[in-house]
Amino acid sequence: HVQLVESGGGSVQAGGSLRLSCAASGYTFSSDRVGWFRQAPGKEREGVAAILIGGEVTSIADSVKGRFTISEDNAKNTVYLQMDSLKAEDTAMYYCASGSPYGGGWREEYAYSYWGRGTQVTVS
Repeated sequence: HVQLVESGGGSVQAGGSLRLSCAASGYTFSSDRVGWFRQAPGKEREGVAAILIGGEVTSIADSVKGRFTISEDNAKNTVYLQMDSLKAEDTAMYYCASGSPYGGGWREEYAYSYWGRGTQVTVS
């Protein structure tokens, strides 16, 4: 059974940092694209960053560029989202997802086959 589990969320003051983790079980990320999405109350879910597993290809939204970094650890079958210089606007539920890199653009939800349940990030 495929399961993606996010962790690392919490409450932090503006300017602080958090590192989110997305761990997969019953599945490996090999050759997949793994993305991070976020959704704040009353707003549409938006793509934050994505990484192509097995290569050094990453994508990142303009809104977080220079502050967030996506990376992966194959040994742990885990993808990370390092979030620095956090702002109140970053407050949202953060989700990780995986899918074929040929399924669509990295920002498109339909391009991802598996989704985690999310981890809350609150910046005050």
